[in-house]
Amino acid sequence: MGENFIFDAHLDLSMNAMEWNRDLRLPVTAIRDREKGMVDKPDRGKNTVSFPDMRNGNIGLCVATQIARYVKPGSPLPGWDSPEQAWAQTQAQLAWYKAMEDAGELVQITNLEALEKHLGLWNADASTQPIGYILSLEGADSIVNLDYLEKSVESGLRAIGPAHYGPGTYAFGTDSDGNLGKKGRELIKKIEALGLILDVTHLCDTCFWEALDLYQGSLWASHNNCRALVAHNRQFSDEQILAIVERGAVIGVALDAWMLTPNWKRGVSTPEAMNVGLVQVVDHIDHICQLTGNCDHVGIGTDLDGAFGKEQAPKDLDTIADLQRLPRLLENRGYEAPAIAKIMNGNFLRFLKTAWA
Repeated sequence: MGENFIFDAHLDLSMNAMEWNRDLRLPVTAIRDREKGMVDKPDRGKNTVSFPDMRNGNIGLCVATQIARYVKPGSPLPGWDSPEQAWAQTQAQLAWYKAMEDAGELVQITNLEALEKHLGLWNADASTQPIGYILSLEGADSIVNLDYLEKSVESGLRAIGPAHYGPGTYAFGTDSDGNLGKKGRELIKKIEALGLILDVTHLCDTCFWEALDLYQGSLWASHNNCRALVAHNRQFSDEQILAIVERGAVIGVALDAWMLTPNWKRGVSTPEAMNVGLVQVVDHIDHICQLTGNCDHVGIGTDLDGAFGKEQAPKDLDTIADLQRLPRLLENRGYEAPAIAKIMNGNFLRFLKTAWA
């Protein structure tokens, strides 16, 4: 697999299709044209992800999410008014993934055999192959009870993050804090029993450490950056990074600008004014490599179009295809070809081959 093949460990593809009403079969530019004049979301006309642009960037494999938050009365967060509604939304997202499989755009990867087959076919002729996706659930609020998690696994779910933003049914997430509680502990043990990958992204510090104590299976951080560079609870401290690396985890560095540079003010700051570019992505990659003493535990988990667009992305990224700028930036930082290949795809592929062995 060439060094410029890219594995993206976090893309909210179905959210964009079902909630933003984007036809991801179109080029990014065509989606932007369709959204001219739309003002319902701040990122309208500023999208960066589509299937053609993923192909142009040789992004042949990704972790693609389902996401639907259940919110209790009075919550300031957007979401659904019952777990059952949240579940139904994730099933609509799943139906879209299946429709894209039928259309030849995507292929679901659920095991080592499927992974190896996809990599072989993509390497032989990427132009004719569907993009591979591994199904992940971001935030577990849509899991009405643990029987629903078993249903999800039957549908191809292979990774799950118990929390997103705020307090959830099973765990506390970003900008909140508290213990896992009985439901959360039961979920963690069920994730382990089902052989799912635990995604520790978004877990508050308290739940993070509790989850590490409870869970003995494979874990990763699909889209997470470094608190040492940007001091916010959404990021991982060096202690957290070292703790999950010791467990064999890989951390996907995210491209959301507020996570890349200090003092970003959402809705006010711009990538140009803050001088935020892909070089800051390399800063976070490099921090993890320097901290751990090797290049074996960091990859790419962009979160591009994760409810933000070009207004909150690196200034030198127009579409996801521009991830191909990263190898040269890493080379400029002193990284050699084998290390760059690990970061762009190899570390996550090695992780999956171990987790699914």
